[in-house]
Order: sequence, then C-alpha cells, then structure tokens
Amino acid sequence: MGDYVVRCAGCMSKLPLHALTCPLDGSLPRAEYSSVQLKPRALPGIWKFHDWLPVTGIIEGAGEGSVTYKSTGLAAALDLDNLYISFSGYWPERNARMRTCSFKGLEAPPTMQRKREMDDKSTMVVASAGNTARAFAEVASITGQKLVLVVPESAISRLWVTVEPGPVIVVGVDGDYYQAIEIADRLTSCPGYLPEGGARNIARRDGMGTVMLQAALAMRCLPHHYFQAVGSGTGGISAWEAAMRLVGDGRFGRNLPRLHLAQNLPNAPIYYAWTGKEPGPVSQVMYDDVLFNRRPPYSVAGGVKDALEATDGRVYGVTDWEAAMAKALYEESEGIDILNAPAVAIAALVQAVESRLVSKDDIILLNITGGGVARLKEEMDIVALKCDIVVSDPEELMNFMEGRA
Repeated sequence: MGDYVVRCAGCMSKLPLHALTCPLDGSLPRAEYSSVQLKPRALPGIWKFHDWLPVTGIIEGAGEGSVTYKSTGLAAALDLDNLYISFSGYWPERNARMRTCSFKGLEAPPTMQRKREMDDKSTMVVASAGNTARAFAEVASITGQKLVLVVPESAISRLWVTVEPGPVIVVGVDGDYYQAIEIADRLTSCPGYLPEGGARNIARRDGMGTVMLQAALAMRCLPHHYFQAVGSGTGGISAWEAAMRLVGDGRFGRNLPRLHLAQNLPNAPIYYAWTGKEPGPVSQVMYDDVLFNRRPPYSVAGGVKDALEATDGRVYGVTDWEAAMAKALYEESEGIDILNAPAVAIAALVQAVESRLVSKDDIILLNITGGGVARLKEEMDIVALKCDIVVSDPEELMNFMEGRA
C-alpha cells in the first residue's frame, strides 16, 4: 500500500489521516509517502502508482489512467520539437479508455476507495459543474456506494454512466456552480452525509497527480513546462505536488516544471488574482463553465499561489474565440474530439509560443483533460442520469432528503 502520513502544508504538523484541513492554520493537508522512489506496480491504470496513493486496495473496473504521447500534428503546427500530450479520455488507438472522458476520472476512484476503507456508511456529497459528478457517478455505480450529486440544472445533460446506475441521487440547482457548492455544504452539515473535500482531499489531488507520474515515465524526465486549464486550480496543485515527489526520487530531474495555468475570460478569478488585473464583470455565458470556480484554493498554504510561486508559474486569460480556434486546431491536427476545457489550455500554449515564453526545443507537457466523447458514444451505450429534484435553496433540498429517509 501507499504507506504515508498526512502533514499540514503550512506548519508541517502531523494530521489525522483523513483530515481535510489543519486545525492550527487552515492549510491544505498533504500526503507524505514512505516510498521515496516511484515504483510502478503490476496493477491496471492509476493503481500502478499505488505507493503514492492514500489507499490500501483498489476498485476493480475503475481507475483507468491518462496516456502520454509525443505529438506530431499539433507540435508541427506550433513548431515545437518536444511537445508531449497527456490525454485523459477515450481514444482506443492511443490505448486511452477512460469511460468518463475526463481527467476527473482520476480523482473519483481513489476518493471512493479511501472512503470504503474508512468503513464510513455515510452518503458522499459532490458538488460539480458536470465532469466531476459524472466521474463519481460511474465509480459509485460500480461499487454500490451511496452518492448525492449537486449540480447546476444546466449541467444535468453532462451526467451519464456506462454501467447500470447505482444509488446516485441527482440534485439540480436553479443557479450556478457556486450556488451548488453552497447547497451541498448545507447538506454535508447534517449527520449521515460526507463532503468529498474538493482540493482539500489528498486522494483527489494524488489521483490527478498521476498525470505527471505517467508522463514522467513516458518521457523519462520531468517536463520544462506544464500547461493545463483550471477552474479551482486543484489540478495545478496536484501537478506541482507530484513533481516535487519526482524531484525527490532523483531519477527524473532536479527542476520543477513551470506551471502554465489557463482560465476562460472573463470568469477567471485565479488569473485576476495572480496578474493583479482588475476583474471583469461575471458573464453568464462562457466557453466552458466547468472552469469557473468563485472560491478557488488560491491563498491557502499549499494552494494555487504557492504552486505558482514555487514553479515560477504563469496564468493566462483566454477568450472564447481563442479557445474555439485552439480546439479546432487540436482536433484537426491530432484527430480526436476534445472537451471545451482543454481547448483553453491549448490556447494558452499558443499564447506562450507567440510570446516566446517557451522555446522550440523545450520539453512541454500539455494536459488534455478530456476528450473522445464522440468516439465513446459510437462504441458504447451510455445511460443518462435523471434529475431527482431541482432546488433553489438549501432548505428545499433538506426537506427532500428528509422525505426520502
């Protein structure tokens, strides 16, 4: 298993294994694994990185990992010699078989397995703008664990599974993702309900961190630059933490990759916080609303700001038009459909190339955080999840849940 202790990223004090925060300073918890070197196990998917995951067992049938390949098409279009792509999604020709078609599928299996090992019978509650909810629904349907998904009503169409649906309750919110989070928080304040923890859950972060681990194995080194589109920024934190472990390993390089995080303008709080620019008015329409989180873990110790400072990072603001052009460029040059979110990361890479923030021969890792939905739907049957109730305030949900008890 991944033998580990949990420490506060701020004061470094030892915390309980399942802590979501440090009681002394509110910092993020971080796993400190006893295994210093990366030693892949003979296990499928992300479970090969078992020594650096906070679980003792695995979930059979869940946990497909990302794949890393050296780009030729997009690399040629951008005149880059060492562009590597981490692809999370469904692309059989690349041996990518992530049925949720999003790298959120890296978070859900270790999180649900960790809950199972806690022997906690409470119902997990997940607030999401769509992709995270889909990933948790797939795993909960495989394991039979109880789950409540709280999502904006506009995101319900994104909720489907490729197996027989399990004990999953879908709550639509007459509002945005921020309101979904507030309503989910109210539910988890009641006995019998457990928050999944978001950025504060080490299982979620270390699951996403397997992107960097898989890439390092494929490239046999750490990249100079890492590009990803972010909402909360948790993926950026995860990449930084995984890279620190790889530096500690000693076989993949001594320098941390420079984080290049991208957000969709104008709903880009991390971009505005990092650059110091004046925030624009919030838009009700954006290229991909999964990238809008009003309260990202930015200033907390161990959070996004620390990750950017530690890696001399950069944050990009990407317009809808830039993202749309980048998506078309990738799909034409690489030959697979992708979700809207990774198009924002591609647009940031285009900006970096044009601004000469990256060099032609730099080793670059681009995280394509979701794709292959069209391919999956051609080859597999999907089951749409039905909404159980639409609410506009927490009390409506509380009354509904009491009625089901």
